[in-house]
Amino acid sequence: MIELAALFTAVAVADAIANLIGHQPDGPYLLVASAVALTATAAFHTWWARRHSHAPPPPDATGAAAGVAPAAGAAAPGAPVSAAPGETVLWRMRTTVRDVPGSLAALCTVLARHGIDILTLQTHPLAQGTVDEFLLRVPASLPARELSRAVADAGGSSTWTERADAHDLVDAPTRVLGLATRTALDAAELPLALRQLLGRCTIHSLPAVSVTGRATGETAPVEGVLEETVMRLRDPSGGVITVERPYLPFTPTEFARARALVELDARLGPRLPRGEQVLRLPEGDEITVRRADRADLEAAVGMHGRCSEQTLRLRYHGPVRDADRYLDHLLSPRFGRTLAVQTASGRLVALGHLLWDGDETEVALLVEDEWQRRGIGSELLARLVALAVEAGCENVYAVTQASNTGMVAAMRSLSLPLDYQIEEGTLVITARLAAPPARSLPQPPYEQAER
Repeated sequence: MIELAALFTAVAVADAIANLIGHQPDGPYLLVASAVALTATAAFHTWWARRHSHAPPPPDATGAAAGVAPAAGAAAPGAPVSAAPGETVLWRMRTTVRDVPGSLAALCTVLARHGIDILTLQTHPLAQGTVDEFLLRVPASLPARELSRAVADAGGSSTWTERADAHDLVDAPTRVLGLATRTALDAAELPLALRQLLGRCTIHSLPAVSVTGRATGETAPVEGVLEETVMRLRDPSGGVITVERPYLPFTPTEFARARALVELDARLGPRLPRGEQVLRLPEGDEITVRRADRADLEAAVGMHGRCSEQTLRLRYHGPVRDADRYLDHLLSPRFGRTLAVQTASGRLVALGHLLWDGDETEVALLVEDEWQRRGIGSELLARLVALAVEAGCENVYAVTQASNTGMVAAMRSLSLPLDYQIEEGTLVITARLAAPPARSLPQPPYEQAER
């Protein structure tokens, strides 16, 4: 409506002027002259606009375009130009702050002031205060002590920092679900899942009954016990699972997650991942390699009966009569993983154990006399080491005797750095697993087939 009113007004004004000038003696000439002048002015304006339409605005005294505000973060006139950002590293940081509004904001402000990027954040509520756990991308030039000092200035206390890697980029729910899946598929995964869930910690499985059949008195309430740096959880298979982390107290949130994994293991009961592999030895005999557990106890006792005293003595380093007592412990998935070798007829002829020993991992082998020196021990050991690498172990060790040349040869066949320690005839060989073994699984002359 406004546009129409303006149009009608303009037409009326133009008509009035035309009538006024047109009735004068020189009216027609004035109208023609006005039209020519307007046409010339319009043509000149069009030419000028096209010629200067792409010219940049003139710079002001500071060198910035007139009418354009300086870009955010740009240096002011005369200010030194900051260097380009350098390399960054990943850090995990945990600190305790007061549970009041603004405490987290103050902490984040200090981190931003130091050029630190917050990648993930988890909160662990406490009775007094809150533990905030960060995954940070930090400038490589920023020392850890300066980071801790800045956090303390922002109100953080009991601050702990540790270098992280790309694996820590996985968010907590995804990581917990993955660990739960692994635990559901394999009972032997529970100690490993707890270690990956809680970081660097020491886990001990304390049985309710010793290998001699005596009660150990180790027990814990169903709900478990949390004592700052120590967790005690009831083992579904009997006894107690103890988790220790002296350098960093556990939070109630971590305790609840660990207890949930243990409860999942208890509900699912004994289980082993399916799968076995058939190998053909150079002599033509077929053997099957598979996982073993307490269901193989009777077959393992039978294999003991076919082994010589010398073989059992080299394996167990003690009285031969006690050998059968160790089997229930060794075959329990709570203490590690066991691989069994059986013949085509189903006869058990060899056992290989990967045993969780706190922060360390032990490997042990037993091959029936009749089946020794056929490469079965090396085959089992290579597979056990591959399992250790998969579990994230840094090294494995074997305890044997200096006269056990077969075990020494099997360890050397791994092509890994080895450390030897001899004390009173007992030989401890430690293999460092910084990289996967060059020979993780034997190649021909074995013929392999999956079942």
